[in-house]
Amino acid sequence: MSGGPSDVSRETVSRETQQESESRDDEFAANAYTGISISDTPIGAAAQRASQVLHPHSVTLPKPKKRRMITIANQKGGVGKTTTAVNLASALALQGLTVLVVDLDPQGNASTALGVDHHSGIDSSYELLIGEVAAKDAIQSSPHSERLFCIPATIDLAGAEIELVSMVAREGRLKTALSDEALEGLDIDFVLIDCPPSLGLLTVNAMVAAKEVLIPIQCEYYALEGVGQLLRNIELVQAHLNPALHVSTVILTMYDGRTKLADQVADEVRNHFGDAVLKSVIPRSVKVSEAPGYGMTVLDYDPGSRGAMSYLDAGRELASRTKSETESVAR
Repeated sequence: MSGGPSDVSRETVSRETQQESESRDDEFAANAYTGISISDTPIGAAAQRASQVLHPHSVTLPKPKKRRMITIANQKGGVGKTTTAVNLASALALQGLTVLVVDLDPQGNASTALGVDHHSGIDSSYELLIGEVAAKDAIQSSPHSERLFCIPATIDLAGAEIELVSMVAREGRLKTALSDEALEGLDIDFVLIDCPPSLGLLTVNAMVAAKEVLIPIQCEYYALEGVGQLLRNIELVQAHLNPALHVSTVILTMYDGRTKLADQVADEVRNHFGDAVLKSVIPRSVKVSEAPGYGMTVLDYDPGSRGAMSYLDAGRELASRTKSETESVAR
């Protein structure tokens, strides 16, 4: 007859045996991972970085001894120049540094991504260049972070190249406008200057104002096409206007790990620029492309995305570098 005491006893013993086995498995797992940090695994490291985005006060990067001014330039369009400028700025701000983005592109895309007003009639980089306003009057605070600021660009900037031609010291007007005296009292750690996709007077002004140049290069065909001309312009600025100017940083953008081409381009860029190339690469990402449409950086739009994590890493790497480690002679 089924259902008797012997059957119940066997079922009870079987259940107890299973519980003992599960307990041993749990104990083994606990012992196996004792002393291993969550950041020691790829998923754990990604989770830790995402936590830093969501809880920005948990990580603070060391402040530079002196304010760093970096020009982000590449006259070739579509390489991720503005995207890199605003997302690096956001990454640095999220990790405790104060950042000012100067938008020198008449399209005003950096201003849009940072969520600041840039309609005609407001104080902008145009008025700054022609000397109508001081930097402090043109600076706006980004709604995304209390440590992120922007001098916006308006459509008025489109005619600035022509107006600058007849002005005295036309190549050094931005340098004067962003001097230590002009920014006195503002606790700004980084100034990132977003240039237009050209090598005109606006870009020259940016190169004269800064000591460092950051070049975004996309991992696609003809990646280095045009970079040679940019480097020649840097050499000219070095020789005649700003001897301290150097290519301190190169960042690889639009990287697609599924293709051999991306790796080939990355290797070619690293061979050419050496240690100036950041180890962090920016993947091709839909989220990165969508974010500006919502007036956001990707770190605000989707903090957990691969693009956000990559810019967070790149920002940390950029902040940790010193001039002695990154200085590179333009070739």
